[in-house]
Amino acid sequence: MREMKLGLFFAPGGHHLAAWRHPDAYPHGFDIQSYVDFTQAAERACFDLVFIADVFSLTADAPQRDTMRHEPITLLSALAMVTSRIGLVATATTTYNEPYNIARKFGSLDLISGGRAGWNVVTSVSTLEAHNFGYDAHPNASNRYEIAGEFVDVVRGLWDSWDDDGVPIDKANAVFFDPAKMHPLNHSGRHFKVRGPLTMPRSPQGQPVLVQAGSSEDGKTLASRVGEAIFTIQRDLESAQKFYSDIKTRAVAHGRDPNHALIMPGVVTIVGRTRREAQDKYEELQALIHPQAGVVALSRALGADLTGIDVDAQLPEIDVSKVAQSRGLVILETARREKMSVRQVYEKLLVAKGHRLLIGAPNDIADDLQHWFENGAADGYNIMPAEMRGGTQDFCELVVPELQRRGLFRKAYEGTMLREHLGLPIPRLPAKDFRPI
Repeated sequence: MREMKLGLFFAPGGHHLAAWRHPDAYPHGFDIQSYVDFTQAAERACFDLVFIADVFSLTADAPQRDTMRHEPITLLSALAMVTSRIGLVATATTTYNEPYNIARKFGSLDLISGGRAGWNVVTSVSTLEAHNFGYDAHPNASNRYEIAGEFVDVVRGLWDSWDDDGVPIDKANAVFFDPAKMHPLNHSGRHFKVRGPLTMPRSPQGQPVLVQAGSSEDGKTLASRVGEAIFTIQRDLESAQKFYSDIKTRAVAHGRDPNHALIMPGVVTIVGRTRREAQDKYEELQALIHPQAGVVALSRALGADLTGIDVDAQLPEIDVSKVAQSRGLVILETARREKMSVRQVYEKLLVAKGHRLLIGAPNDIADDLQHWFENGAADGYNIMPAEMRGGTQDFCELVVPELQRRGLFRKAYEGTMLREHLGLPIPRLPAKDFRPI
């Protein structure tokens, strides 16, 4: 029987706009112990992976938001030491990194974790990130994705620098690595020139899993070509079904097995033992929203300055061309269709970062996830607890057993590597001629 895939999306306080203000949030401050607790809980529940997003800047609403983050590869390397099965996935932008460094970092994480690493490929959209790397602005969207495509190809080529048995560490014959099984990349393209090889052996799972999180046309093109798990924002079943079908069709056009391009929409969850308890948790979080935080966060999402606006007035006309992220477009389209006020937009849409918000008892949540899963809208989900500490526990201890009872989710890991969890093949090494460095 087909089983859904589950990822736990980290946010230190939670994914609700005001989650960091909840009494149970940040029990250990900025210490790693919270991440250890979340990850071990997800592993006990047999989640496929945990996921960390990343940006290279604070945001304009930083005083009212928990926007500080650990560097993800450092954090996941530490978490690899206190777990044994769960996948470890992090974001790294192709806009302000170099392919060799990314290949080396994720290659190291994959070896450290025994084949559990995944790279979420993104392009940067915030101008604030550009300012931290000496630029006044970043490349336009189409150019960013052109760079990203070549960037990914270079990284994958570097991950294939060695045959599986290319580093024998043969002490008796004084052979640490076998030059005949080494494959320098010698890449020379439009945006990158990289010689290689990578200074580490091939991963147990061949290559880290490639994840992609863009829903724009350029994002879908990249996702369908290289994405093995696609994180996406989908708010209604019909749109989700269209996205699902589109990515699968595009994957086939690229010569890929559509089952190896897994669609995992983000879902923000608030779980209670009863519907009333879940609704009470939601209302408690809603009461913590600071209006300024809502307006500034909405301004950022829509690429428009809404400072000083009457929050109870209808959302004004917004220049769509300035909305940089697909998430912002989803919010804007929904707000226009439902004629929402500014307050309604940030209270109903932005509190969940544009994702679907599910509030209910375990059966309610499981029913919804099952419906999308069985009706061509999802292969699994990126679970985003509204309040991280209690929400992670609630989902793992209340919803997962219900999914398991229905035969929709595993009760035990069958393998040790992320590719095994996700049902993905180990990439074959391409035929290469030996070329000395």
